[in-house]
Amino acid sequence: MEDVKLEFPALPPCREDAEEWTYPMRREMQEILPGLFLGPYSSAMKSKLPILQKHGITHIICIRQNIEANFIKPNFQQLFRYLVLDIADNPVENIIRFFPMTKEFIDGSLQTGGKVLVHGNAGISRSAAFVIAYIMETFGMKYRDAFAYVQERRFCINPNAGFVHQLQEYEAIYLAKLTIQMMSPLQIERSLSVNSGTTGRSPVFPHLSSLSFKYRDIQAGPVAQRLST
Repeated sequence: MEDVKLEFPALPPCREDAEEWTYPMRREMQEILPGLFLGPYSSAMKSKLPILQKHGITHIICIRQNIEANFIKPNFQQLFRYLVLDIADNPVENIIRFFPMTKEFIDGSLQTGGKVLVHGNAGISRSAAFVIAYIMETFGMKYRDAFAYVQERRFCINPNAGFVHQLQEYEAIYLAKLTIQMMSPLQIERSLSVNSGTTGRSPVFPHLSSLSFKYRDIQAGPVAQRLST
């Protein structure tokens, strides 16, 4: 059986008119991909509404821990559509389970001509990890390359060590997921069956069997809070 070939869109090149990074820019949002912005909560505060509207923001992913809810808020629920995620900036926090819903949210916005801001508190660890994951899965990139691409546009990003480890693991997981989506039911049945003389590994994608179940398992967990207009 022939291998399943995965194809990904080309990554947009760096803008020639991009500003040279300066330290004060960490308090602002930057456009990482056309229509996808990354920044701190300070870029989504009530006083920044004119700037958000100037950039055409229509959707916002707000990443915060419950104890941060008093000062990290979805300020414009009547104007923008929100996805609010309850996530701590903690190395043991499982963030992979949120990647599918954030990708769906971002894709849904971009496909309808909208623009998305992803923010946590400082725009350095949690929100950066989600933007990196989105770029990895959308463009078929390794963690290191996706990190460099985002850092080129927001130099101060620094996901914590636990997030980095999960992002490195996510490459194999999203490839397995996409491979399964492209396979016919017969191919899936053959790849998941344990044939004589094999160890149960997929002939189409190495370790496809175990990874497909791992992908299903990591999605289990608390449901993220969704706020929308």
